[in-house]
Amino acid sequence: MQETEVRIRDIHISDGAEEDPMQPDLFHEHQQNSNNEQIVEAFRNLLLLHGKLPEKHGDSNTLLRFLKMRDFDLEKAKDAFLNYMKWRVDSKVDLISKEFKYEEYGEVKKHYPHGFHKVDKSGRPIYIERLGMVDLNAFSKATTIERYVKYHIKEQEKTLSLRYPACSIASEKHVSSTTTILDVSGLGMSNFSKSARSLFMEIQKIDSNYYPETLHGLFVVNANSGFRMLWLALKTFLDARTLAKVHVLGPNYLGELLEAIDPSNLPTFLGGNCTCSDYGGCLFSDEGPWNDPNIKKKIQETYTIRDADPEEHAMDKVSENASTYQKEDSGKNIITFQKYASLKASFKEAQKRIEMLEMSLHETKRAMNGLAEIIETIKPNQTETTDNQMQTVLDRKPIVRKMSGLS
Repeated sequence: MQETEVRIRDIHISDGAEEDPMQPDLFHEHQQNSNNEQIVEAFRNLLLLHGKLPEKHGDSNTLLRFLKMRDFDLEKAKDAFLNYMKWRVDSKVDLISKEFKYEEYGEVKKHYPHGFHKVDKSGRPIYIERLGMVDLNAFSKATTIERYVKYHIKEQEKTLSLRYPACSIASEKHVSSTTTILDVSGLGMSNFSKSARSLFMEIQKIDSNYYPETLHGLFVVNANSGFRMLWLALKTFLDARTLAKVHVLGPNYLGELLEAIDPSNLPTFLGGNCTCSDYGGCLFSDEGPWNDPNIKKKIQETYTIRDADPEEHAMDKVSENASTYQKEDSGKNIITFQKYASLKASFKEAQKRIEMLEMSLHETKRAMNGLAEIIETIKPNQTETTDNQMQTVLDRKPIVRKMSGLS
């Protein structure tokens, strides 16, 4: 085994047919879900109290991702989430998702082979890049960094709103992260040019800050000694949470990949059995549950019923109910939504009452100030008061004498 290879026996991804020793038992999983629901509710209330809970993109799964990103520190998570919402507005993400057309898609794929391809054994979408085959000169002629970044954002939005929900329905379990494979055969420092660094840093910034906790695991395969120097440079751009999910493997990687991915879902160039010949190759196919017409119909129906943003529909309702689709599970989500709506209404009512109290208090202060001015105007002169008091005392002395028999 080469020096660059790192064993990853700690990764055991269940296919649902047998127990995964690294996954929590049902009791602890239920307890964890309960804890997550409570802290997500607390986070939602925090945003609500600050008037910062958006109508869109404030679903439970998005909030949970930002909580995990900041180790469940509510204030830090709030700052990160608000930064994300500002970025969406500034970058016009919704407009990119709906209207951006990447006409150079096919040409770019030739010079930068990448794409989603089927799912791992836990039903997560698989994303693959063949970095060793990237032709940066041809890539730069086919597109610009700005346009590629917009394409990347559109793909991320598609993953959140379509790929994850579809995988959740197909696997009958909640799916909210991706398994990624980077084939770095032949890649070294010479490939890390200025333009490559710019693209890498921009993509990394977007994924880390605005799409956190969507990476389940990253397999770097065919890593050689040349890549080791490049990896030392790349690591400086990655946060600790991402680094913990990265597994660098040499040429003898297949056994590790097959623990996570079925051979039928792995392309032949990575040692699997799939060719996607009907699509011109696996990285051109975008094959996966997200292309199943029946699944897409279910997701679309969910959008129509709830009349909210796709991510909120799919991830709050579809994926959480994927295993059973039972009414009581849907009821839980409805109750949660009702609680949220009730809380929001109560908060608005409280705001109105506070405003009314503040107005009343302001009027009371004005009345009190006016009364103080009136009192001040009728206040008698201190000298006159003293003289009057002395005269009253003198006038009373004869009466006292008579009553005492001294007069």
